Amino acid sequence: MSRKAATAAPVEHDPYALRAEDVRTPPTTFTGRLRHLGPGLVLSAAIVGSGELIVTTSMGARAGFALLWLVILSTGVKVWIQMELARWTILNGRTALEGFSHVGPKVGRVSWINLLWIGMDFAKMFQRGGIIGGTAAACSILWPVYGAALSFPSLVVWTVVVTASGVLLLQSARYSVVENAAVLSVAVFTFATVGLALGLPLTEFSYGAGDLAGGLSFAIPAGTVGIAVAMFGSTGVGADEMTTYTYWCLEKGYARWTGPDDGTEERARRAEGWLKVMRLDVFASWLVCTLCTLSFYVIGAAVLHPQDLVPEGNDMITTLSRIYTDTMGPWAQYLFLFGAIAVLYSTNIGSTASVPRLWTNTLGLLGVVDWNDVRARRRTIRILTCCLPPLWATFFLFLQSPVLMVQVGAIGSGVFLLGVVIAVWKLRTTEVDRRFRTNPWLTVALVLSSTAIATIGVYSVLEVFGIGFGE
Repeated sequence: MSRKAATAAPVEHDPYALRAEDVRTPPTTFTGRLRHLGPGLVLSAAIVGSGELIVTTSMGARAGFALLWLVILSTGVKVWIQMELARWTILNGRTALEGFSHVGPKVGRVSWINLLWIGMDFAKMFQRGGIIGGTAAACSILWPVYGAALSFPSLVVWTVVVTASGVLLLQSARYSVVENAAVLSVAVFTFATVGLALGLPLTEFSYGAGDLAGGLSFAIPAGTVGIAVAMFGSTGVGADEMTTYTYWCLEKGYARWTGPDDGTEERARRAEGWLKVMRLDVFASWLVCTLCTLSFYVIGAAVLHPQDLVPEGNDMITTLSRIYTDTMGPWAQYLFLFGAIAVLYSTNIGSTASVPRLWTNTLGLLGVVDWNDVRARRRTIRILTCCLPPLWATFFLFLQSPVLMVQVGAIGSGVFLLGVVIAVWKLRTTEVDRRFRTNPWLTVALVLSSTAIATIGVYSVLEVFGIGFGE
C-alpha cells in the first residue's frame, strides 16, 4: 500500500446508502429477530412523554373513564399506517419525506404533504417547548435554584440545563447513542407506570370492572372534544413519529441490510426477512405505548377525576404528583418527580435527535443542502441540533403552559395524519411490488386503520373549527 493511500481520509459511512457489500442475511428465529430490535424502542421513548404523561392523564382527569375507548382506538389503529410506511422505506431505501414528495399535487420541488409537515412542525414546536418546560418544572420542584420552586428564575435555569444537556448528548448525531438512551428510558417508565396503575385497586382510589366497562361506550362527554382531538393526535404513534420511524429504520440498517433492488429472488427473500424484523419491532413499540397510555389514563381517571384535579399551567407537575402522594403518602412526590423527569426527558431526547434529521432532509428536498453528501448532511444535523431546542425552550419561557402547548402540537399532528394516510396508499399502490402486498390480513388492517383515522380526523377538524354535530 502506498504512503498516500495509507494516509488518505477514510470514507464516511452513510447509513442512508444502499450498497451490495452491506447486505446481511436476516434472522430466521424469534430470538434472532429480538436481537435486531431498536427503532421501535427509540420511538417509544419519544412517544411516552408529552402525549401519555400530560395529555392522556389530563383527559382522564377531565372525563373520568368515559374516553377509555378512545385511548384504545388511538393506540391501536395507527400502527398499521406506520408499518406500511416503514415497509416502503425498507424496500426503497428512502425516507418518508422523500416519499411524500412523490405524492401530487406538487408545489415547486415538494408536494403538499411536505408543506403540511412543515406547518405541523411549527405547531409541534409548542409541544416540544411544553416537554422541556415540564421537565424543567419537575427539576425545579426537586432542586429549586434562585428562588422558590417554579419561580421564574428557577424555571429559566432548569430550562437552560435541560435544553443544553440534550444538545450536548446528541452532538455526535449517531443512532447508537439515541438507541442506548431510549432502551434505558423505556425500561424505567414502563415498569413504574404500569406498576402504579395495577396497584391502584389496593388503595382508596380503587377502580373495578364497571368503571372499565363504562369507558367503552364510544361517547365523547361535552366539553372534552378539544382535548380528545389532542389525545388522538398525540397518543400512540403520531404522524410525525411514523415519519421519524423511517429514519430510524434506515439508520438501524434494515434497508441497508436488505440491499439495493437488483430484481433477484435472493434480494426479495432478504427483504421479506428484514420486513418480519420490522413488524416485530413495531409490535414491541405498540405494546409499550399501549400499556403506558392505558396506565396513564386509568391513573388520571381513578385518582385525579374524583378530586376534580386537572393538570394546568406550571402547576401541572404538582397536580400530577398527587397521583403518587394521594396513594402512597407525601414521600412519593419524589418518586413521581424522578419518574416524570425520566419520561419527559426521554421525549425531549427523541425530539432533539429526530427533528434536525427531518429538517435537514426537507432542506435537501428544497435544494438548500445536499442530503446525499454525508458530511454536509451530518454538519447540518449538528447545526440544527444546536439551534432548534433553544427555540422550543424560548416558546415555553414566554407561554409557561405545558399542557396547552402540548395540545396545540397534538392537534397539528392529528391534521397531518390525514395527509400521511393518503401518502401511504399512493406509495403502496405505485412503489411497492405486488409480491409484498399479498397478505390479506395486513391489507384488511390497513383499510380499517385508514378508515378510522379518516373518520375521526374529519370529525375532529369539523369540531375544532366549529362545524360540530351537536352535543
